[in-house]
Amino acid sequence: MPASQRPGEAPAGLQAVLEDLARLERTLRSAFLGQSETVDLLLLALLARGHVLLESAPGLGKTTLVKSLASALGLAFGRVQFTPDLMPADLLGLRLFEEDQRGQHRFVLHRGPIFTQVLLADEINRATPRTQAALLEAMQERQVTLHEQTLALDPAFFVVATQNPLEMEGTYPLPEAQLDRFSAKLELPSPSQEELEAILASTAERELALPGACLDAARLEQARGLAALVPIEQALIRRVARAIRATDPRSPTAGPLARTCLRYGASPRGGQALIRLAKARALTTGSLHVRSEDLIAVAPAALRHRLVLNYEGEAQGLRPDSIVQEALLQADLI
Repeated sequence: MPASQRPGEAPAGLQAVLEDLARLERTLRSAFLGQSETVDLLLLALLARGHVLLESAPGLGKTTLVKSLASALGLAFGRVQFTPDLMPADLLGLRLFEEDQRGQHRFVLHRGPIFTQVLLADEINRATPRTQAALLEAMQERQVTLHEQTLALDPAFFVVATQNPLEMEGTYPLPEAQLDRFSAKLELPSPSQEELEAILASTAERELALPGACLDAARLEQARGLAALVPIEQALIRRVARAIRATDPRSPTAGPLARTCLRYGASPRGGQALIRLAKARALTTGSLHVRSEDLIAVAPAALRHRLVLNYEGEAQGLRPDSIVQEALLQADLI
């Protein structure tokens, strides 16, 4: 908390940031019809300086959503189609030995598409583990190491990776270390009857146009800074720690589902993501501190992809969200 700010006092610029975020939310909802919960969680991950894994069947608008987000923020957008033959250099860049106008030869660095602000990693599970791993440093440290040279990425750097859960042949499931880098995993459901009618009516004659910029990188950074400053009580931090421990099947505090259906639970990074997302949600709702309902609302998105089912859990078709709810109960959060 800044020295000039008293406890319980709203930080300077809060109202302007709330208006910016509300305008951004309205813009995205008008560009991406329906799926308001997905839009909200995507914005929370952006505010929390995280990255998102977006999973859905084809044709539900994942690319439209991410392009609309970049357009509404006035940020540079890059899209990479992940395929089995995609190499790390195709993503990060490489150095080529070139001749200049004076006939002198030297190595020239050619930056890859990762050097953008909003990156859509489309069908990330179709690339080999070697190429998938090229994103690890970028997502965690917002930098890239090329030929012993460390290059910083833009502060606004935001990754949205997509995968299709229906076609698994020829794919490479993301390893736990890669999944753990995503602050949230969002599952995009099929639209309702009313939402589908609205989508078809609005696109019957022409494609939806991308929205104009209603924010910029500087105002996004201000909102991110305020989200990080939202306080959380030590009692809630203790309950978050208990919830994370309750997803460990070897923990004495684990519930029956976690003990019998999990191989591994959430890591400390999962607890950090949960708190950061809850802080972002508290900011967007105008709260001056994190509440239990903030943690409950973002817990499935923050933790579902960090839980590794064992054979029994997979045989039962158990959804990780059920274990997340059990962990919240074990931690007295609900």
